[in-house]
Amino acid sequence: MAGNEALEDVLVSARRLMREQRYGEVIDLLDDSLRRQRDISAERLLAESRYLAYVSKPPHSQATDPWSGALPDPFVGMVGIPEIQAHELDVAKLVAGIRRHGALLVRGLLATGVAEELARGIRQAIDDCMDWHRRGGGEPTSPWYARLPLRDDCELAEARYWIEGAGGVWTADSPRLLHDIIRLYKDSGVIDVIGGYFGESPMLSVGKSTLRCVPASQREADWHQDGAFMGEDIRSVNLWLSLSQCGEDAAGLELLPRRLGHVLPTGTHGANFGWSVGPGMVQEAAEGMPTVSPRFAPGDALLFDHLFLHRTGVPAGISKDRYAIESWFFAPSAYPAQQVPLRL
Repeated sequence: MAGNEALEDVLVSARRLMREQRYGEVIDLLDDSLRRQRDISAERLLAESRYLAYVSKPPHSQATDPWSGALPDPFVGMVGIPEIQAHELDVAKLVAGIRRHGALLVRGLLATGVAEELARGIRQAIDDCMDWHRRGGGEPTSPWYARLPLRDDCELAEARYWIEGAGGVWTADSPRLLHDIIRLYKDSGVIDVIGGYFGESPMLSVGKSTLRCVPASQREADWHQDGAFMGEDIRSVNLWLSLSQCGEDAAGLELLPRRLGHVLPTGTHGANFGWSVGPGMVQEAAEGMPTVSPRFAPGDALLFDHLFLHRTGVPAGISKDRYAIESWFFAPSAYPAQQVPLRL
């Protein structure tokens, strides 16, 4: 009973602070409480407060890119995507990986068991999303799927239908997983490293951070750079986290393992869609460099930015579903506002 009373006191305080628009304090209060006790009301209030913190005061940082000049390269002489163990991850390696080689592959960012538990959470979130649609909407009852209450004038809300129709769920629409993922990233130190890369505290995108299950039935995918959707003049890092064995009997990623300095033309050179990069353009950008399809274990992560050219990799022997999380982080000084960032 004492635990329930303490939680109720926390919720009362959180709602009062929200009325006063003291969202940073709400985030700290609820995050601390949820580390001790799960609660759907606290999880939903925390997700909403991360959003309202942005809405009430959109960031306008004047920080400049600290890595726009000469860059040290601890991977000098390496061909392809650099690969490190999680304990080796630091700002210098992230900078070099993205700015010189296109991406950085981090093995074991999360423990295998933790990653597999997140995969089960994604399955639950997707199932609860489908059930919500079958019931015709209404008040959500699941901590795994409860839509973030975006403002009526938020155009991004329309993108939900495309994401959910493709077998995904926004991370922000799963209050429990949103809290768990941010906590795990903070505890692993990767958010501090991304902050060092930006030179300022990162924000998490609503529209580009997604819980995904790629089914074993998928047989093709299209090349793209995310800068084609978000714009080129931003500063971003995508943390693509594998939650299952990927690249052998389940879909993985196919990559062009080099740094590109701009967004390529789309809808040309045999492209299937106006937003995709055609195979002929991929060949031109590669300049003779072959694409690669790394194998990922649960807990492995690939970090890259909006200029990285990639697609879902579909191996010949695909027979299993693939679970993964995309978490796009932005620098407050240069971010796409239409993607709606969340305060961490």
